[in-house]
Amino acid sequence: MAELKCILWDVDGTLADTERDGHRVAFNMAFDEAGHAREWDVPTYGELLAVTGGKERIKFDIERGDMCEMPYEEIAGLHARKTEHYQNLIAEGRIPLRPGVRRLLEEAYAAGITLGVSTTTTPSALDALIEHSLGKEWFDRFAVLAAGDIVPDKKPAPDIYTYAMEQLGVSPENTIALEDSENGWKSANAAGLKCVVTVNDYTREHDFTGADLVVSELGEPDADAVDVLQDLHTLDVHHVKLSHLKAIMHD
Repeated sequence: MAELKCILWDVDGTLADTERDGHRVAFNMAFDEAGHAREWDVPTYGELLAVTGGKERIKFDIERGDMCEMPYEEIAGLHARKTEHYQNLIAEGRIPLRPGVRRLLEEAYAAGITLGVSTTTTPSALDALIEHSLGKEWFDRFAVLAAGDIVPDKKPAPDIYTYAMEQLGVSPENTIALEDSENGWKSANAAGLKCVVTVNDYTREHDFTGADLVVSELGEPDADAVDVLQDLHTLDVHHVKLSHLKAIMHD
């Protein structure tokens, strides 16, 4: 029976529904600005999400013949400009937090649970989301912000979770991950973590076999009950609470 001491949060699709209306839009703005005749529509971007990392997605699109060849330096420049556009979208308030995220964060913080972030998004994009969607106080409330290329291998490799736990001095037995995608779940699982998944339009059909709890969103007490897509612990879930995460750890 393990005690919950730490929650590690994914960002894109978990803290906020950033992919379709944030990153995708920002990529297209960067492509257009640089004169590339390429637009990632909603279905195309859904396919590209199977590739982890923004620069990696551009490279993959080039390799399959949908974008023109370019050196890595140009790919990196495109991605940097995309990040600037993404930060502006966040600053304009166009990417709100997902339902229940602030509530659960506040509940866990008040209970003295260590909170951290484990994401493949860039540090600057993460900083913008925290500042404009959560509030500057969360820079101090998160005990670690593990982001971007700080580790050699991105999700589904476990590196980003392993790094975050090493920085915090916590063990997998006392840590739970919150994710939204199959690659994220695989990363958390490979790191030895229990995992709660909140799906979105892009990830609802992903394979989450073995994940502890899969729901449509974290939900709110005064809203309709969330859709429970998978529950290995027979929890009674209207909306996901800290008590549910503790129960998963104890089981």
